[in-house]
Amino acid sequence: MSLHIVILAAGQGTRMRSELPKVMHRLAGKPLVQHVIDTASTLSPAGMHLVYGHKGEVVKEGVQGSHLHWAHQKEQLGTGHAVAQALPEIPENSQVLVLYGDVPLTSSATLQSFFQLSTGRLGILTVELEDATGYGRIVRNDQGNVVEIVEQKDANEVQRKIREINTGIMSIPAGKLKEWLPKLSNSNAQGEYYLTDVVAMAVADGTEIVTSGPEFLHEVEGVNNRIQLAALERAYQRQIAHQLMINGATLRDPERIDVRGELSTGQDVEIDVNCIFEGEVSIGDRVSIGANCIIRNAQIADDVVIEANSIIEDSVVGESATIGPFARLRPGTELGPKAKIGNFVETKKAKIGEGSKVNHLSYVGDAFVGQKVNVGAGTITCNYDGVNKFQTTIGDNVFVGSNTALVAPVDIAEGATIGAGSTVTKNVDKDQLAIARGKQRNIDGWQRPVKKS
Repeated sequence: MSLHIVILAAGQGTRMRSELPKVMHRLAGKPLVQHVIDTASTLSPAGMHLVYGHKGEVVKEGVQGSHLHWAHQKEQLGTGHAVAQALPEIPENSQVLVLYGDVPLTSSATLQSFFQLSTGRLGILTVELEDATGYGRIVRNDQGNVVEIVEQKDANEVQRKIREINTGIMSIPAGKLKEWLPKLSNSNAQGEYYLTDVVAMAVADGTEIVTSGPEFLHEVEGVNNRIQLAALERAYQRQIAHQLMINGATLRDPERIDVRGELSTGQDVEIDVNCIFEGEVSIGDRVSIGANCIIRNAQIADDVVIEANSIIEDSVVGESATIGPFARLRPGTELGPKAKIGNFVETKKAKIGEGSKVNHLSYVGDAFVGQKVNVGAGTITCNYDGVNKFQTTIGDNVFVGSNTALVAPVDIAEGATIGAGSTVTKNVDKDQLAIARGKQRNIDGWQRPVKKS
């Protein structure tokens, strides 16, 4: 039996107090509903259907998934009504797994085992809570079989004492859904068509009902307000931190790390507090990362040291390089082995060779820097004329004195030396000394200005 997944994402989410649809609020850097789509995709379904409604154009523009079938719910009349909007595109001989766009952390393993258990049956994913207030209760008979789900507002005193609750995630044969959904009634406290009412219909016609539960409670927790969003963010980050430590990384405080993408780490990696990793980041063995660093879409080789408060974006860092503190590597930066980028240095589209140093207060952009180059403090490559960008090329073993401006396009050949304070506008040949600065004058008897009374 083929699998079709229906993701319900039509609600407004009024308790978020936001113009943004609830499912588009971000957890770990991506929309809530994108987490659901990505996890659902791991099950390789025959079809994936997303039911949208409130500000649907925002949802359509903000999610990724070319394989999605879109079903519009013009009026939000309940979960049963929402599933019905996707049903015409689903073959009768398939199993339908119903997920929710605001329940982002259900694991692939939980969904896979739930689908296998429930195929050809009606499956309900349930959990037990100490306080089940607000949730639909799983009502069982004396034999332990599920007979119905009663929503909080419709439950009597006895039913409200039940601790087993419906998570909302269900697995139902498509043929049964096409039979049951037209029979739903909205005669309830909410005036909505509940998907959960199909449970009583399954009992009436003898359809087998099975239940299972997730490994962790946060897998079935939804987001209705920003407090819950923050709680799930921490749950997610805690899970990522746990896996990083299992893989051989030391986290100085596992509660103070944020991974907003995919992070892979080698052995004996040390990460200090308040570091953020975004996009695709790979970190080699024995890498040390100081506090308050942001690393985005970067490849960090073995034995690299990244000092505190550094930012690395769309860059490649070679073995045993040193970065920071307070350094910024912008997109297109490539550092060779043992290269050093020091405090308050910014690079952009710069390839810096093995053993070269840019230690202090410098900007190197649109540049090729060879091996064993020393760039003095306060040096900048003047790569932009207000319209176009130009290249600076610095050969091996060049020494650039402090407070130098290299006005691109310009080539500094191997072994050349640039005197401190120079503004270099012409090429410098191999082993030449270039000095381009005004001649110093010392004036005797100079009287400083005095403040007028």
